[in-house]
Amino acid sequence: MSHQDILHRLDHTILTPAATWEQVQAVCDQGLQYETASVCIPPRYVSRANAYLGTRLKISTVIGFPNGYATPEVKVFEAEDAVRNGADELDMVINLGLAKSGDWEGVLAEIKAVNDSCRGRILKVIVEACQLTREEKIAACRVVSMSGAEFIKTSTGFSSGGASVEDVALFRENAAPGIRIKAAGGIRTFEQAQALIDAGADRIGASGLIALL
Repeated sequence: MSHQDILHRLDHTILTPAATWEQVQAVCDQGLQYETASVCIPPRYVSRANAYLGTRLKISTVIGFPNGYATPEVKVFEAEDAVRNGADELDMVINLGLAKSGDWEGVLAEIKAVNDSCRGRILKVIVEACQLTREEKIAACRVVSMSGAEFIKTSTGFSSGGASVEDVALFRENAAPGIRIKAAGGIRTFEQAQALIDAGADRIGASGLIALL
């Protein structure tokens, strides 16, 4: 797969807390130049990016990021706000406390509530795989498969670990056939991205791949 083919699967990302509009705008320009799948930017800049980009490039943003422990009502509000501001795709962090306590019904209910608020936009569910056991990862695959969301996503990139080939392969084996996989976190080379795609990833989340060119 060529570098450009990989970039077509890339959510070109800037989620650092100190990101300025000028930096976000530069990421948008790079996304346009290299025809990435989307740009993934902080919620604060979605409206401005939408005015800047129009329909030229998809905009992703984050919900409950990066810790996931906001109430479902807050996450629903965030999703509704993002949609109003022009987001095309939403990356939502699950409540890891519910997952670790085995309350998968609670996790499912929260994802469904957010998905209902997306108004047809793509929802990617971040399960923060580095915090889960193998059994919990399999359970997360089952819950995301039942939720109506389009993607299961490995990581925020803000925790103790990022995407791994092993996790992507496990997700591909256990998620429903229609569920797509986004690998994110710690992806710094095209070789890493290629290995994750070979393992089953449909989308890559990274901030540094374009800089390698």
